[in-house]
Amino acid sequence: MSNLRRLDLNLLVTLDALLAEHNVTRAAQRLNFSQPSISVHLAKLREIFGDPLLLPGPRGMRPTARADALREPLHEALEALERAVTPSGPFDPSASDRAWRVAASDYSEATVVLPVLAGLRAAAPRTRLAVLAAMPSRIVRQAEQGDIDLAFHTRDDAPPSLRQRVLFAERYVLAGRVGHPRLKRRPTLKQFCELEHVIVSPDGGGFHGGTDEVLAKLGLARRVVLSVPHFMFVRSVVEATDLVAMLPARLVRGHESLRIVEAPVEVPGYEMAMLWHERLHRDPAHRWLRDYIAGAV
Repeated sequence: MSNLRRLDLNLLVTLDALLAEHNVTRAAQRLNFSQPSISVHLAKLREIFGDPLLLPGPRGMRPTARADALREPLHEALEALERAVTPSGPFDPSASDRAWRVAASDYSEATVVLPVLAGLRAAAPRTRLAVLAAMPSRIVRQAEQGDIDLAFHTRDDAPPSLRQRVLFAERYVLAGRVGHPRLKRRPTLKQFCELEHVIVSPDGGGFHGGTDEVLAKLGLARRVVLSVPHFMFVRSVVEATDLVAMLPARLVRGHESLRIVEAPVEVPGYEMAMLWHERLHRDPAHRWLRDYIAGAV
């Protein structure tokens, strides 16, 4: 590191040209420098490396053993640096082998990841996708540390430090099994409250949700008899029992085993958003992934 601190990039570029040309004049022409500037750079390089580097010969200059050892690794290092500072070109999904990591709940797995998966595999067949369990309290840190590329989260509760893009608006419907004796038609408020309900409690064990807050304002209460942590289990419970649930419409859309009706009470929905860190905002590959997901859900 002490040697690196004594070098600047122009000296290394000059040395690379001299080792390629073996001639001060041609190296100066190659770099569009003056010949005296190249000579000054060579003198500084000799002092830093403690080696003549290039010696006069019958046909130009001959590299020393030290210079010969430097030639290939120095050229490769400068080429790597050039690639690193050159702006990225357009992203080609068909040729990319990138691995993406997204944080998703079971709800967003079903409503975001699954709907885009087949098309994503067709458009970017060499890429890989890792889906991690979404933990809201850790999303910001995961994004900052590069552990995830994207997270799917409700917009209202999204961390303000992350960039966001709304994917869709979601609403709630009343779901029960096909053939449920009390869901042949839309229930009245009284009938709705008498039904046995299952709810999702992400924090675990809660028996009160957004529907209950709306009902409480009307002076009513429903019968919540089961609380579970995941949406997908709620759907299974509703399919197999006479319990009913207020579920996001996209989660139950197209499921022939479920009877879907409009609830007699209006429960506020939410907007689903994808979140990402500022450091990835201008990355061409990441921008392509965001645009693809937004257009496919």
